Amino acid sequence: MWAASCLASCCAACACDACRTVVSGISRRSARIAYCGLFALSLILSCILREVAAPLMEKIPWINSFHTTPSREWFETDAVLRVSLGNFLFFTILAILMIGVKSQKDPRDGMHHGGWMMKIIFWCILVIFMFFLPNGIISFYETISKFGSGLFLLVQVVLLLDFVHSWNDKWVGYDEQFWYIALLVASVICYVAAFAFNGLLFHFFTPSGHDCGFNIFFIVMTLIFIFIFAVVTLHPSVNGSIFPASVLSLYCTYLCYSALSSEPRDYECNGLHHSKAVSTGTLTVGLLTTVLSVVYSAVRAGSSTTLLSPPSSPRAGAGKPLLPLDKADQEEEKEKAKTVTYSYSFFHIIFSLASMYSAMLLTGWSTSVGESGKLVDVGWPSVWVRIVTGWATAALFIWSQVAPILFPEREF
Repeated sequence: MWAASCLASCCAACACDACRTVVSGISRRSARIAYCGLFALSLILSCILREVAAPLMEKIPWINSFHTTPSREWFETDAVLRVSLGNFLFFTILAILMIGVKSQKDPRDGMHHGGWMMKIIFWCILVIFMFFLPNGIISFYETISKFGSGLFLLVQVVLLLDFVHSWNDKWVGYDEQFWYIALLVASVICYVAAFAFNGLLFHFFTPSGHDCGFNIFFIVMTLIFIFIFAVVTLHPSVNGSIFPASVLSLYCTYLCYSALSSEPRDYECNGLHHSKAVSTGTLTVGLLTTVLSVVYSAVRAGSSTTLLSPPSSPRAGAGKPLLPLDKADQEEEKEKAKTVTYSYSFFHIIFSLASMYSAMLLTGWSTSVGESGKLVDVGWPSVWVRIVTGWATAALFIWSQVAPILFPEREF
């Protein structure tokens, strides 16, 4: 018994030392990736609890306070929502604390980049505390998560637009024939894939013998958007590039597929209603997209072209002066170097919204978890969220093309 206690103490000490070593190794530059890792950890914990927590939660009186014990799926959903709420509060508190940070001299700058052992402990305490809250608070969080998830999807669209335009500007900036040809080839590939994808959507989601007006409408609207993208981009007044239009066309087609594949399995127009494996694939893609979006926002946060950067931030990648500066200019340059390169507050808001969205993915938007939890992200709420996101994507892209013409005096 004494030997077992010593062994347990040694293991605990080694684990603490290992955690302390990892935490102390998080530098200023890697802090953003560390936040992404913490977010990924919350997803892993949610997935695990979704599978194993139901029998334990049934025995907790303030959770199972019903006259009749709910189904296993209810407890699975509740576990995911409680972890998500803890994650949401953690990043929301950080977002509030970081409001107005403009200089690295601000003490809160150190709070954002350091103190990882305390932040991890605080995160764990928050997540554990969520399992002591009454069901009414969790139900309220479930409701607002649907709106927060919609906001996150809009942020995804803005990030995608920023990425595509940056990619196009970079290749055009080389001003070489090879890169122009590469843009053309990439555009053709995206358009071919988009039209082929839409053909498959007609095949699988508009079966003969059934009235599938909704599905036909969704697919036709996607094709109309693709046509409008090309017309607007190639208009002489816009003088845009066809590459961003092709990528957005393929993305809108993917959103249409994601919406149609989320239709209830008993809906006669859903050609995938016999495939239960599709749900797992859709969930995997959705979670992977969420993680990549959050990581991309973290990486892009240091660029002055992204929406995460405050107007006062220094230009990313600004070159060194050709002539040496005098002392006054050197002091001014040092002050500029100490200006934060992105909005810490908005950075954490991204994670708060992503916490809501990931919870909705794992719970099927809290309306469609069924069949022992095998089907997720299935149901009409999921369908309409993706359809509206696709339409919002189209509207934002068209606006980004025509806004400079409608308001030439403003900078976009």
